[in-house]
Amino acid sequence: MTQKFMRATGRLRIIFGPAHSSSLDHEMTEENRRLLAHRQAEAQQWETIRRADGSTYVVPKDPNDQSLR
Repeated sequence: MTQKFMRATGRLRIIFGPAHSSSLDHEMTEENRRLLAHRQAEAQQWETIRRADGSTYVVPKDPNDQSLR
């Protein structure tokens, strides 16, 4: 079943092209720049801890920091 589906979607791609065809090298809008800066600031407030068994979890770097909450 999966091979039939893959074959059918492959044929459709030949006709219609790839599903996502927008350019990745366009200029960022001001709104996207602000969003990116906000996401980066959010990410900097967390720290990833790795356990001995290889699993990870995320904790706040400074539990008293309320700037982004």
